[in-house]
Amino acid sequence: MFKNSRPWFFENSKVPVVLSKLAPIEIGAITIGPLVFSRGEMSDITKNHEAIHWQQYIETGIIGFIILYYTFYLMNYIRYRNGKMAYYMIPFEKEAYDNDENFDYLEKRQRWAWCKWRK
Repeated sequence: MFKNSRPWFFENSKVPVVLSKLAPIEIGAITIGPLVFSRGEMSDITKNHEAIHWQQYIETGIIGFIILYYTFYLMNYIRYRNGKMAYYMIPFEKEAYDNDENFDYLEKRQRWAWCKWRK
């Protein structure tokens, strides 16, 4: 039902600026449910990356995504002892970064594809 659903994009937002104070990376854009907030204008790559996250949200439910995201982050942080590495090793991020330049990816993506990036 939501396979071709796209999030709503909000550029030039303060949301990533504020959340960066809490994050291990400087956030350029962030998906919160069906809403994507970015510091400035978003490239097509960034929009694609964040749209992949929206599909992950749909699969796991908004609360489920948040719980899984932070659980993966915490497990990675314990393993790597590095916040930045912990972030990049989250399966949701790995799927999005590996496919954000593939603009056909969302059309062909299988449900629960992020599971392939779990270790």
